[in-house]
Amino acid sequence: MPRFAANLSLLFTELGFLERFDAAARAGFAAVEVQFPYEQPAPRIAERLQRAGLQLVVHNLPAGDWNAGERGIAGLPGREEEFRAGVARAIATAQALGCDRLNCLAGIRPQHAGERAVQDTLVSNLRHAADALGAQGMELLVEALNTHDVPGYLVNTSRQAFDLIDAVARDNLRLQYDVYHMQRMEGDLAVTLAARLPGIGHIQVADNPGRHEPGTGEIRFPYLFERLDALGYAGWVGCEYRPRTTTLAGLGWLRPWMDVNAPTEEFLREDRAG
Repeated sequence: MPRFAANLSLLFTELGFLERFDAAARAGFAAVEVQFPYEQPAPRIAERLQRAGLQLVVHNLPAGDWNAGERGIAGLPGREEEFRAGVARAIATAQALGCDRLNCLAGIRPQHAGERAVQDTLVSNLRHAADALGAQGMELLVEALNTHDVPGYLVNTSRQAFDLIDAVARDNLRLQYDVYHMQRMEGDLAVTLAARLPGIGHIQVADNPGRHEPGTGEIRFPYLFERLDALGYAGWVGCEYRPRTTTLAGLGWLRPWMDVNAPTEEFLREDRAG
């Protein structure tokens, strides 16, 4: 049976960030993922993880100025020192939080940089990150994002991602396969998972259209989860979706796959007040 991790950057946003850990545990999750855990001191997050009995399974490397529209800097020539500093910061944060897997966002294509320079920068930075993580026994992920939501992003399909992974040539670099993004770009989800599963280090799910919870759109998630079981996937499945209404109202899709004990609205109100 797939193992599900709640993405606390998108789920339980009815609560403050630190309160989401208890809410996820109350709902029956054993693991969580976070996009960027850098705004809170790592010891405070670690305390919440320990108190809730949760495992943090993945978070991102620093991705530049997110509010200004940046979506990673790994492929941006001239930002190499900033990228390397971000790798060091991410490793230190991950170690403090007991996380052994980091995801790298490649970035949006710079307007005044040539294709060769961008590709060389991306490969070189990924090699540096993979080597730095490998020295600590950690795994690096790279993610493909769709061009509808993130125009100009450097890696858009699973094939591009695997070509990039081959060019980097590091054993601890694998793909973070986001079902929502790949449905929008290429489809053939089950085919890709079957053919390339050894090269996939983490899976994330959201339905299309809307990036809402599974069951709200066109993707046949029961079939997909059964295929993952049949293929022997032992990794985590991150629930990185935007609830169509509230987190609690949208958790029903999980009941066939895990023991969901949704926290009550009273619990959420108490946490907001506290």
